[in-house]
Amino acid sequence: MKCSEVISVLNRQSPEEMALDWDNPGLIAGRMDKEVRKVYLALDATDEVVSDCISAGTDMLITHHPLIFNSIRKVNSETFIGRRLMDLIGHDVSYYAMHTNFDVCGMADYSAEIMGLEKCSVLEVTSEMDGWPEGIGRIGYLPNAVSLEDCARIVKDRFNIPSVKVFGALNSPVSKVAISPGAGRSMIEPALSGDVDTIITGDIDHHTGIDAVASGLTVIDAGHYGIEKIFIPFMERYIKENTSLEVICDIAREPFTVI
Repeated sequence: MKCSEVISVLNRQSPEEMALDWDNPGLIAGRMDKEVRKVYLALDATDEVVSDCISAGTDMLITHHPLIFNSIRKVNSETFIGRRLMDLIGHDVSYYAMHTNFDVCGMADYSAEIMGLEKCSVLEVTSEMDGWPEGIGRIGYLPNAVSLEDCARIVKDRFNIPSVKVFGALNSPVSKVAISPGAGRSMIEPALSGDVDTIITGDIDHHTGIDAVASGLTVIDAGHYGIEKIFIPFMERYIKENTSLEVICDIAREPFTVI
């Protein structure tokens, strides 16, 4: 398949126009007419990912987070972004990112499904698709009410996370839940507006966490990588079901170690 044809398949799942205005999804580097037989899936285009992608002889790298968010004025070996782009282009690897468009069209429903949430609705509406509201995160109900501590343990188990950070009394009851994978600071207000018991998200700082609790919302911080890593198995299944491409998945790479 041509790179352009692969992108068409990916856009059927997560159309680029569903991304938020500040985002930068799409073909970041490489040729649209590149012949693609093997793709590499990862959350981020790190040095290790780029090296492994090239070593594996893949034709296309697909990540969740774009390597480029803001405008850059130079591509050279003096910056880590420049070096990675030069490596990919030099080895004729096309590089594509699907970020908030996937958050809206894949990540939200899939994370809610993994948590077993029922009667789901959109946490923060950002657009419309086929006449229905779409957006970031989901609000839903657990099959049975549990304590905040038990809910945190469910999150650890379902998403295979070594640890989570919890704001709030561990015996607090949890039934109505918001889930928003990735950085969730901006999702606190929508969660409060949705009258949920707790929000499952990531990258919650000290003040945001204690202020949320003071406002009546408990928080389970599963980390940015903790939940968003589900991008890889989701897209592996989707690509294999919709193309004949060989798919290589990045190994689990926790971005930091807790000692």
